[in-house]
Amino acid sequence: MRDDHAARPRRLFIGGAFVEAASGETFDVVDPATGQVFAHAASGTSEDVDRAVKAARAAFEGWAATPPAQRARLLHALADRIEAAGERIALTETLDNGMPFMMAKFAGVFGAAEALRYNAGWATKLTGETMQISWPGEWQAMSLREPVGVVGAIVPWNFPFVMAVSKIAAALAAGCTVVLKPAEQTPLSAALLGELIADAGFPAGVVNIVTGFGETAGAALAAHPGVDKISFTGSTSVGKAIVHASTGNLKRVTLELGGKSPTLIFADADLQKAIPAAAMGIFGNAGQVCAAGSRLYVHERVYDEVIAGISARARTLRVGAGLTPGTEMGPLVSQVQLDRVLGYVESGRADGASVDVGGARITEGDHGHGYFVQPTVLSGTVSGMKVVEEEIFGPVLCAMRFGDDDVEAIAASANATDYGLSSAVWTRDISIALKLARRLKAGTVRINGGGGVDPAMPLGGYKQSGWGRENGRAGVEAYTELKSVTIGL
Repeated sequence: MRDDHAARPRRLFIGGAFVEAASGETFDVVDPATGQVFAHAASGTSEDVDRAVKAARAAFEGWAATPPAQRARLLHALADRIEAAGERIALTETLDNGMPFMMAKFAGVFGAAEALRYNAGWATKLTGETMQISWPGEWQAMSLREPVGVVGAIVPWNFPFVMAVSKIAAALAAGCTVVLKPAEQTPLSAALLGELIADAGFPAGVVNIVTGFGETAGAALAAHPGVDKISFTGSTSVGKAIVHASTGNLKRVTLELGGKSPTLIFADADLQKAIPAAAMGIFGNAGQVCAAGSRLYVHERVYDEVIAGISARARTLRVGAGLTPGTEMGPLVSQVQLDRVLGYVESGRADGASVDVGGARITEGDHGHGYFVQPTVLSGTVSGMKVVEEEIFGPVLCAMRFGDDDVEAIAASANATDYGLSSAVWTRDISIALKLARRLKAGTVRINGGGGVDPAMPLGGYKQSGWGRENGRAGVEAYTELKSVTIGL
């Protein structure tokens, strides 16, 4: 089931053409399930970023002037091509990232197509307003929304294809042009995206793709004076570096960063739903999810039952290569990430936490050379431990208990973090649920389920989980400037 084209080095996509990196260099792409190099990608640097930004700048005025309905038609055309190439995209994503094939197909491919179709609708609906102003005399006053310009989109490795498509979908709908920089760990689906963009008929330079490393291509894009906005998803530390890099021309910045999201399970919760949801809220995609429910707070009356249920799910979870039928959790993305996650588990042990289940690398059988780690539940964790305070980005759950239904105290515990990206509440008491929805300092509050990311729902965080929002009206408007116009009559 390997991609026949995997051995072919993937090139940059600049100005509508596929080109080699200026240096001629490539870098290895590793399959996380085997630890083996299976492909190569062009290693773009600042010179390539400069070429891409110039191409995007040259295309901007024409794209911004393209009738919105035509922009929408091209977005729909790309969505159709993504669905038609779904098997190949999902295969590429699985080999590149390690995620289960069905997750790559449904969350990645179909999620990307839906993001394009949703944002295509906004292309014809970004309007200004007319206002009544207080000056004496007769005036016509209105506002206009205009595209911000050239956008640098920097995406992470955990859901590379759908995140790349979601960013460019909103930017293109608003009339911006884009330079996309995928993570160096997962460059291949972005290269495939370039092929589909070209086939869909987008004008040259509207979307450009530069693969390469963060410290070279990514840093050059963030600092480039020809870029008007950066949209970044990734770690909080890199997000802060991007803010510093943006000061040269005060480019606009949207940041969707890290999380240490709480899941709160009350004694009256429907445990038949809450337990599996809490388990997959941290074990899904091997915990490599910015909104993963990594801190679990459970009422003491049901604590033992909940932990037993989640631990049982961890023991029976089918961990394996993403291409193995039935796999529920794949490997971590790299050796670096594996070392990071296991280091946190050891830190938890040293601080007094108990490992109820998991806590080690999986080395037997076909797992021996891949970056597989056991789904892990830590109990006895308390505030102040590194495993509780810092984002692990792996399948490691920190479980804690609470003793009553004091909403203020529970919210204070849940909010005791530098992050504020997501949260989950499980209770049948609608009053408690709605009080927590108001008190939790998080960009998303899911009550009794709530589903995953939807292109209509704003996504972003409080505190050090980021700036601004993606998705929904707010996500498209983030790629616009608002202009006031007054006319004396």
